[in-house]
Amino acid sequence: MTREHAPPVPGAPLSGSVLAEAAVVFAVVLSIHAAVWDRYSWCAVALAVQAFYVQYKWDRLLQQGSAVFQFRMSANSGLLPASMVMPLFGLVMKERCQSMGNPYFERFGIVVAATGMAVALFSSVLALGITRPVPTNTCVISGLAGGVIIYIMKHSLSVGEVIEVLEVLLIFVYLNMILLYLLPRCFTPGEALLVLGGISFMLNQLIKRSLTVVESQGDPVDFFLLVVVVGMVLMGVFFSTLFVFMDSGTWASSIFFHLMTCVLGLGVVLPWLHRLIRKNPLLWLLQFLFQTETRIYLLVYWSLLATLACLVVLYQNAKRSSSESKKHQAPTIARKYFHFIVVATYIPGIILDRTLLYVAATICLTVFIFLEYVRYFRIKPLGHTLRSLLSLFLDEQDSGPLILTHIYLLLGMSLPIWLVPRPCTQKGNLGGARALVPYAGVLSVGVGDTVASIFGSTMGEIHWPGTKKTFEGTMTSIFAQIISVALILIFDSGVDLNYSYVWILGSISIVSLLEAYTTQIDNLLLPLYLLILLMA
Repeated sequence: MTREHAPPVPGAPLSGSVLAEAAVVFAVVLSIHAAVWDRYSWCAVALAVQAFYVQYKWDRLLQQGSAVFQFRMSANSGLLPASMVMPLFGLVMKERCQSMGNPYFERFGIVVAATGMAVALFSSVLALGITRPVPTNTCVISGLAGGVIIYIMKHSLSVGEVIEVLEVLLIFVYLNMILLYLLPRCFTPGEALLVLGGISFMLNQLIKRSLTVVESQGDPVDFFLLVVVVGMVLMGVFFSTLFVFMDSGTWASSIFFHLMTCVLGLGVVLPWLHRLIRKNPLLWLLQFLFQTETRIYLLVYWSLLATLACLVVLYQNAKRSSSESKKHQAPTIARKYFHFIVVATYIPGIILDRTLLYVAATICLTVFIFLEYVRYFRIKPLGHTLRSLLSLFLDEQDSGPLILTHIYLLLGMSLPIWLVPRPCTQKGNLGGARALVPYAGVLSVGVGDTVASIFGSTMGEIHWPGTKKTFEGTMTSIFAQIISVALILIFDSGVDLNYSYVWILGSISIVSLLEAYTTQIDNLLLPLYLLILLMA
């Protein structure tokens, strides 16, 4: 995460690092295609081919400054790796739930895959539409791939599912126009596709379930995640629009911010959640958190770790205050302290109470986003303090007005817990690599990325071509993840790898190579790719 890449040179052809990243992504796509081998996986292969060609057009637009919005410039467009996440995840979800005999989530997986392909094709069309002169060959390739995907999906989806895909695409278009305008330089095109595509899908799911609440029999835990995340995003859009017309740093604006937060929370989010779960949300949450003695112990333990993380921030800022350099930045090892703390947080939760971890991660995400709003809008009394404290931990990936790396770290660790449908994991044989799915974030980011960064920056000498990342860092990352898998086998009795060691080793190695070559937010990208490979 902290090992910098050289910036792109205007007019340069595809660099070796971009080609290597594409080769890793194609290896993942072909692996999933071989495991699934149906018409949907052929669609994924076609999408990957067209995304590879269009990515070059996006890169050239970024280098020339011709993109519609201001994107993060310290990385390539990242269209290929981002385009494949939702389609591949939908494919492996379909396969897994089909093997578990769950037709509802099997169809849901197909909708996820189709939605991911539609969003990726839209991003490709956007790049081709603003490229001058018009890239004829790339347009032909994208048109053929899009035609194949649309033809297959047309004969595979019901009318209701097609409408659902189009609804998500419409939400995605509007979110792109609003958030990319309000938040310049916060995303690459690929990161925008991945983050805003996921938010659009969640918003559409929440609207759909709210309209069919009489028929809904979902888990309150799932509704809690949907309502809280969508509510926080909508609150951010509301305040971003409002503070365009008024100064957010005054006491009057700060008081208004806090009052409106209470109004939105108590008057919109809680009633919305109450309508979905048919219970008082606050009483349900309190009862859920303190339901067992194990949960109380976990909450106390996590509170101690949160206190430790705050002490690390204060200690590093105290060192900066005593330093002669005003531009003192926390070293790589200091930033990785938080990775170790997060690993220590998630492993006991995964082993002892996965559902509690699901809810606690949602609450933590809410707190992180709210504090980022306070920092970004300079809301008194904590806004300026948070700006000073967190500026120490900035790196090249935080080039926009928002600081997102800590939020991406939390998402990367939590997505393997949130994304996999519990009805497809609670019955049947869950042995083999699939047993490690909840640990995908812990392995790839908590262990792999941390070890690669520390050893690569301190001991690395042999650099991967086209990057500043090192062979030694990648090899120690793979070795550390293998050791972690062995420890998981010892301490988690529910994990049975069932002799699938070769697939696990291959998955870890591929994701470690992706970490070496990608310029995207690895905290978010790596867990998703490891999750996809382990689910397959």
